[in-house]
Amino acid sequence: MSPPPPQQLSVATLLSLVQPSGIYALTYAFIYGTSVWLSFFGGVIAYKTLPRAQFSALQHKTFPIYFGLSIGAGSALLGAWTWANPLVLTHYTNPLVPEVAQAYTLAFVILMQSANYFVIGPLTSKTMFQRMKLEKEEAKTDGSVSAEMKKLNSRFGMLHGLSSLANLGAVLALGFHGLWIGNLASVKRV
Repeated sequence: MSPPPPQQLSVATLLSLVQPSGIYALTYAFIYGTSVWLSFFGGVIAYKTLPRAQFSALQHKTFPIYFGLSIGAGSALLGAWTWANPLVLTHYTNPLVPEVAQAYTLAFVILMQSANYFVIGPLTSKTMFQRMKLEKEEAKTDGSVSAEMKKLNSRFGMLHGLSSLANLGAVLALGFHGLWIGNLASVKRV
């Protein structure tokens, strides 16, 4: 007995790929890939390559877009997750329910990136521009730093650290969610 002929690709079979689960996977891949790239590769490459003023200008333009995309994609994922997992709504106060835990994970991503977008990022940028202005005003060549510059440097370091921690928390939460949905997909294939 010969095996059945292989399935032939057609426009209909290709269009059938556009399913909610596939769109969810692509949205997750987009947000996670962007997060890992900007957090661990793109920023490091830019820091090592560009002069400080250009690096600062690039970060000032890039990160609000990144945080906004993270908030949007994270919200889409949370909405889709909640729609596909009705237990989220019926057990929303119990984070030990796995579906609820994943909803909390996605909400955490949105919260961290919202803090960066609306609060920490603008404060960090404001401090950065104050430092740049003071550097030009002081124009010291002897390497000394004024008390005001030390204060701005300390504030910038604290804000940058908070921003980095919030972003790292979001990246780790996305990694956790990716492991979860990856394991769900492998279980469904068996």
